[in-house]
Amino acid sequence: MCLCSCKREVFPQTLRMKIAVLGATGQTGQYLVTEALQQGHAVTAIVRNPGKLTVHHEQLKVVEGDIFSEDSLKQHFQGHDAVISCLGFPPSVLYGVTGYTLSMRAMVKAMREAKVNRIITMTSWYTEPESGLRASYLIRFLLLPMIRSVLSNMFEMEHYLKKTEEVNWTVVRPPGLKNLPATAKEFLTHEGYFVPDSNGLPVGTAVARGDVARFMLSLLNSNAWFKKGVAITTK
Repeated sequence: MCLCSCKREVFPQTLRMKIAVLGATGQTGQYLVTEALQQGHAVTAIVRNPGKLTVHHEQLKVVEGDIFSEDSLKQHFQGHDAVISCLGFPPSVLYGVTGYTLSMRAMVKAMREAKVNRIITMTSWYTEPESGLRASYLIRFLLLPMIRSVLSNMFEMEHYLKKTEEVNWTVVRPPGLKNLPATAKEFLTHEGYFVPDSNGLPVGTAVARGDVARFMLSLLNSNAWFKKGVAITTK
């Protein structure tokens, strides 16, 4: 059972939109592009290497862009209804991780220029440093230290978005990710850094990447999570 602050999501009927996707060649991004096309959206995939995206569709436009450049992104954001980012960056103990904040600053600046005000991005459970204290022993003392450089930069990016008034942002926080397609499972959500059970302990360990994509796309037709971070898992 979940605490009363958890929500079971019921999605409205999908309205077709024109969306710009970053991280489209990544594992979650590929699921998102495929799902978006199946839902009837027009997708512009902004990638570093267009040849890496093997999906072909009449509603898909693949363009080369620099995720850290406002000038590069704004031309591709023009005329779109929303931006969805599935970008991910590897851990770096020696040098730290900066990709999340640097790319988001470029995206927000480009969105202002292109007059696009909706962005949906993904981070992870436990981005807030103290939020993992109730996780299992293995997660607290093995996994989280290994990926802390990633979580720290995700947390910085989340704080940057909180200060961005003119953009309607949503941060989607999944737990561990399984490289599996979308299911029909019900979502549990919580405005926080993990989804708690009735005792306040994290419930669930991993979700399918396809389900994360499905949830992110559902937010295109909802203002329920505007300017909020939402932890998700599946029942």
